[in-house]
Amino acid sequence: AADDLNDTSIDEIYPEDMGRLAFELLPEQEREEALGALFYCWWAAIQNDREQLAHVEGGEPQ
Repeated sequence: AADDLNDTSIDEIYPEDMGRLAFELLPEQEREEALGALFYCWWAAIQNDREQLAHVEGGEPQ
């Protein structure tokens, strides 16, 4: 994936593009596990953001 993106301007590279390309280059048998890991990380990040926002809005220390 990195080699395919080397010719692209840094202003045109987005994390989503790198992730999609890397996912497409995975062997088929690894994609289900990788997708599960992606969903888990996404959900954990969303939960963390919500907790941090609650601390900030509630005036609680981080």
